[in-house]
Amino acid sequence: MRTSSQMSSDPPSIVLKDQKHVYLSHKDVDTGAQLVVGFTSPLDPDEALRIRRKIDRHIMPMMCALYWIQFMDKTTLGYASVLGIQQATNLTTNELGTVFYLSYLLFEFPQNLALQKFPVGKWMSINIFVWAIALACHAACKSFAGLLVVRMLLGACEGSITAGFLIVSSMFYTRTEQTLRVGYWFLMNGTAQVVAGFISFGVFHINTKGFEPWQWLMIITGMITVILAILFWFLFPDSPTNAWFLTPDERAKAVQRIKENQTGVENKHFKMEQMTEALTDPKTWLFALFSALNNVPNSLTNQQSLIIASFGFSVLQTTLLSCVPGILEILTIFTGVWLAAQRPNSRAYVGAMYFIPSWFGILLVNLLPWSNQAGLLVGQFLAETSVPGFVLSLSWLNTVTAGHTKRVVTNAIMLSAYCVGNAAGPLMWKDQYKPRNHVPWAVIGVCYVACPVLLLIIRAVLVRENRIRDAEPVDASGEYVIERTTEDGKRVEVNIDKEFLDLTDRQNRDFRYVL
Repeated sequence: MRTSSQMSSDPPSIVLKDQKHVYLSHKDVDTGAQLVVGFTSPLDPDEALRIRRKIDRHIMPMMCALYWIQFMDKTTLGYASVLGIQQATNLTTNELGTVFYLSYLLFEFPQNLALQKFPVGKWMSINIFVWAIALACHAACKSFAGLLVVRMLLGACEGSITAGFLIVSSMFYTRTEQTLRVGYWFLMNGTAQVVAGFISFGVFHINTKGFEPWQWLMIITGMITVILAILFWFLFPDSPTNAWFLTPDERAKAVQRIKENQTGVENKHFKMEQMTEALTDPKTWLFALFSALNNVPNSLTNQQSLIIASFGFSVLQTTLLSCVPGILEILTIFTGVWLAAQRPNSRAYVGAMYFIPSWFGILLVNLLPWSNQAGLLVGQFLAETSVPGFVLSLSWLNTVTAGHTKRVVTNAIMLSAYCVGNAAGPLMWKDQYKPRNHVPWAVIGVCYVACPVLLLIIRAVLVRENRIRDAEPVDASGEYVIERTTEDGKRVEVNIDKEFLDLTDRQNRDFRYVL
């Protein structure tokens, strides 16, 4: 028997018609619900593995390529600062870095609503194409006003990518698989730093009258992005229920495969009660606070080239050395998500562990003498090894939030907090703090102490909630039923598994939070 507080969280359109059946409207259930009608036995593990590998082959390369491109496009401003954009346009990297993330923040919630309403793959494709054009237009800008417009467009469009990828990951993969897959596409940020460094190194040697190296950088990266936008439109699936590379039988099995998530595939109807639940759920705001604090230090990405140059390295040396943090990011993310996947319920512990090298890096940068060029460089690189904490938090939030509208809203809040941190970060790099930048480094140090503590608090909250649910009586609700019209026109009743009712993690008392 349910308590009155649990009953109050049920969707209002669920109607109990008799003692054994709960009748639902089609808008209440998940889009994948009818595909799995008739599945009464567990999916064969070998068949499930075959389908997962087929999904991997078709979507992971595209997700990785896009995340590589979007991060490279976003950080071109940092590389362009070394190649002459500041002198050509009379601006500071800090100003445009903040503008980018303010635009991202402004459009994040609308982008998430659009991802629920429209086909995910197609909506992302449109955004990729618009930002490709905006990126190429950087080359034509000669003033702050022009660059302001194109940076705002980049920020608005990028708001669809991480949010879209989190939705797609939850559609196609189990909770354990999501930890690895989110890590795989996120580590492309490191790959982007390496590739962008070499592209910058190459364009530095281009001597064209009237067209500077930083302009070539924008044109080349913009053209690459246009090509990817076209590929995404035709090849990236919107959902496992209509993925072009799966047969009808495989689509049903792909949906059945993620039944254990208890989060379903998607629901195109916005549910106000789920939005309210997302806004009143403490873990939503704990994750958001972690996201904001963790991304204040992310301003190091655009400052990186300038900081390394300040150590006394030449332009060519600085461009090549800027590739090293990318390599470190690849290694730390890969090992971090691998450890979290290998050791059950270890996400908070693994994420917290990777902040320790960053503490040592901050101490080195601040305490070593300015003449110790090698030591300062090592400290700079160590300070950027905490990325696995944020990557694990993204996949973790995705796996502990159920109900499609609730997941859309929590993703929007998490990524909005990400924008707040990224928008605030560049503002602390002021000329008055150069060359040692003690004040920005102190702020980064405080953030990197608070973040692992927040991860452990989130874990404690979820452990407590799981214990409360373990002590509750087993839910004895009747069968859930919807009406369906057969091919010959008959109206029949079909049972729907509870996992595909688009219930939130609070409404579904059988839901258990992964740790």
